Amino acid sequence: MARIKQRAIELLSDGTVMRVIGWEKGEGNCDWSPALFENAAEMENFVYGDYAGANLSKYCLKFNRQEGKTLVVLKPCDTLSFRQLLHEHRIDREKFYVIGAGCKGMKDEKGGLLKCSACKGKEFEVYDEIIDDEEAQKTTALMDRMAGVIELEKMTAQERFDFWRGELSRCIRCNACRNVCPACSCIKCVFDNPASGVQSKAPVTDFEENMFHIIRAYHVAGRCTDCGECSRVCPQNIPLHLLNRKFIKDMNELYGDYQAGVGENERTPLTSYTKEDAEPGIVYERGNA
Repeated sequence: MARIKQRAIELLSDGTVMRVIGWEKGEGNCDWSPALFENAAEMENFVYGDYAGANLSKYCLKFNRQEGKTLVVLKPCDTLSFRQLLHEHRIDREKFYVIGAGCKGMKDEKGGLLKCSACKGKEFEVYDEIIDDEEAQKTTALMDRMAGVIELEKMTAQERFDFWRGELSRCIRCNACRNVCPACSCIKCVFDNPASGVQSKAPVTDFEENMFHIIRAYHVAGRCTDCGECSRVCPQNIPLHLLNRKFIKDMNELYGDYQAGVGENERTPLTSYTKEDAEPGIVYERGNA
């Protein structure tokens, strides 16, 4: 942490950057939240370590049009989201100075390691410099990223319906999952538009309890980097990442392995069309399996 803090102070002091997006401690020992630092004195509150789980890519959207460069500290998995935002022209690469921070796995304030139990690797997709150490390269045994999806696929259609009705019925429509998701980058969300007919937070019907999450999952399909932020911030502990991983698994099987946020000119399977694409009938049959 000390090396990252010192480097950020240097870049602030010499005018290379005008602000830093990082983390600071909250009231609890495990409460490390995204924070903005604009000078060396404020950087004294900067932290990086076990509880810096938040993906800071989303916060770059706010500072994309601000004067001067913004320094953002990104873990390897976070750079996938940053790259995806570049793909979609949501941020300007020249407006950001990226420090790639070595990561040995983050703890969760809920007591688990959801985000890191299926780590996608230690490679940085985007960076101006990397600050790492040997210890950060160590990894633990990883779970199969799609294990939860496979278990759901083994269920009958009714069992899956009952599972998701049970999970999504706990939703309090706090919008934390949407607000933290890097792929949810619309200036105005359809769920905040009074003309959409779906603005209401309080569900009027059972279906409305599901609709918000179903629509959101479709909106990020092919763009979700599987950062796990949606599940990490959910106060009701709904496993929202499983919805996104189901889309990822299906696309990998239908169109070939794909990881959103990788490569400079990568196009998503859902926006690239070839003669080898799966026929609609195949997709339909899978959806009704």
